Amino acid sequence: MCPRDSSRAGELFAASLQSAAPAHTAHIDGGARGNPGPSGYGVIIHDPSGRTVAELSEYLGHHTNNYAEYQGLLAALRYAQENGIKALKVISDSELMVRQIKGIYKVKHPELRKLHGEAQPLVRKLEHFEIRHALREHNQDADRLANEAMDRGKPGATQTAPATPRTPAAKEEFEGIVRNGVIELLDGMVPDGTRVQIRVRR
Repeated sequence: MCPRDSSRAGELFAASLQSAAPAHTAHIDGGARGNPGPSGYGVIIHDPSGRTVAELSEYLGHHTNNYAEYQGLLAALRYAQENGIKALKVISDSELMVRQIKGIYKVKHPELRKLHGEAQPLVRKLEHFEIRHALREHNQDADRLANEAMDRGKPGATQTAPATPRTPAAKEEFEGIVRNGVIELLDGMVPDGTRVQIRVRR
């Protein structure tokens, strides 16, 4: 277990949670075949209604999984800045990166420390930011994009945004968990006003 970090990063993350603005959601993933090895990231961004507004991916060359995960985060943050997004929720299957961004873990590796430092000013520009960990099976679209980037194997080959935003199907299953009496989705977003039925699984 890494020691706790009482740095500005933790304070920044806590302060950013005070806003309750409707947020875009970015599912991000990064991978490296061989770790280190050929690497790439994938990002899929949904607007507050759940529509897909962008798909981002890039082959990064010979790097580690953690490097690719951070590059995915930076891609999502830069997209938010470039497109006037003020509230962003990031979902990643990298527990290490999530805990480092939250300020729970220190960032010891010099290369990751540099990327962590690049992310902080981008987070500060948002009115609301949150990041949480999800299992890989709840992050499949971003995982697919990351693998497609690694398959391309060409540095700088970037894919941005689908031609037509997709509207979620009227009937769709979502996974969630109850925390403090509130249902917290593990994957995706349900548009406001959607009628739902709850089935408890034990």
